[in-house]
Amino acid sequence: MKKIISIIPARGGSKRIPKKNLKLLDRKPLIYYTIQEALKSRYLDRIIVSTEDEEIAEVSRKHGAEVIERPKDLARDESPTIDAILHALDFLGKDGYVPEIVVLLQPTCPLRNGQDIDNAIELFLKKNCESVVSVCEIGHSPYWIFKIEDEYLKAIFEEKYLKMRRQDLPKVYMPNGAIYISTPENLRKYESFYCSKIIPYMMPIERSIDIDNEIDFILAELVIKKYGFE
Repeated sequence: MKKIISIIPARGGSKRIPKKNLKLLDRKPLIYYTIQEALKSRYLDRIIVSTEDEEIAEVSRKHGAEVIERPKDLARDESPTIDAILHALDFLGKDGYVPEIVVLLQPTCPLRNGQDIDNAIELFLKKNCESVVSVCEIGHSPYWIFKIEDEYLKAIFEEKYLKMRRQDLPKVYMPNGAIYISTPENLRKYESFYCSKIIPYMMPIERSIDIDNEIDFILAELVIKKYGFE
């Protein structure tokens, strides 16, 4: 069995929603959902929360995760997530633990489930790739978007797309923020989960909510109530 870890980056600071990772979603802290679904995985060897916040650390341990204390200079608004990932890998390496596969699970994507995690890991293990990134189909096609030039709307893409029916436009996908998988070697090489060979893991829109504002919280609660997520 390969050594596969999940790293859950959870800063204490958040400008749009204060203490976002601890904000209650259907009576449970937001970070709870990601930890609990990670615990259901058949593949994950360790589940680690990287945080500089003592309250997040306490809640994470309570719900079954390990915690690595992140330096505050890696927990600023402008701090890249990859820096927290590499810090966690370096920290684990000091104790002689070197994982073969790293799974990034962002706590702002609470509706991804344990089966999604395992399916994405299996995809990574089976395919010839450097990373797997979860995506969902975009409902509103970017082929119909505009910019404003001299007070007038100008099509970003060729105007021929404006004459096409929505169902005839090329299908496009976007990362939904739920699952990112790669190896420590590739993460150090690319300093990102976006590598040369990326395999998409498709997810439905109802499990692809990435919480960034209060409206996203409301949508996530509606989905939980409708579909019975824990």
